[in-house]
Amino acid sequence: MLAVAVIMSGILLTTQAANSTGTSDERTNGSSGLIYGSMGPGRCGWSRGGLGGWGPYGHIQVSTEFQDKVISIAENDTDVQALLNDGYNVTGVRPIITATVNANGSVTMQATTAVVTLEKNTTGRASVLVDLEQGKVTQIVISTRTVIDKP
Repeated sequence: MLAVAVIMSGILLTTQAANSTGTSDERTNGSSGLIYGSMGPGRCGWSRGGLGGWGPYGHIQVSTEFQDKVISIAENDTDVQALLNDGYNVTGVRPIITATVNANGSVTMQATTAVVTLEKNTTGRASVLVDLEQGKVTQIVISTRTVIDKP
């Protein structure tokens, strides 16, 4: 059962990575604007909030070193700094894992990008795409929510 889960997650993540090579409009879900559509925070089995998380096939352990590296890259971006100064806080770090099946059948998995979730109270959320190989932020998607309670 574990082998099936590993193979399926590899296929899903490799397909997702292959789909993420287009323009920024192609990498976002047109209706929600979340980075990488179904793989964004709160989607396809991913939990919302926290610095660890659940993937579609179980819990993904994210080391403190990985989190620190991703957050450090994000915090060096001027637009992210502006969001943090505006009251946003880091609430999540999600690796985007690429799985490669080699000719001998062995599977290599690596997180080369990550999504940092920033939240401002209950009204604002930003998803920050961090490219670890280039050491820079490549996309920021900001969503705001307005709730009007009526009696």
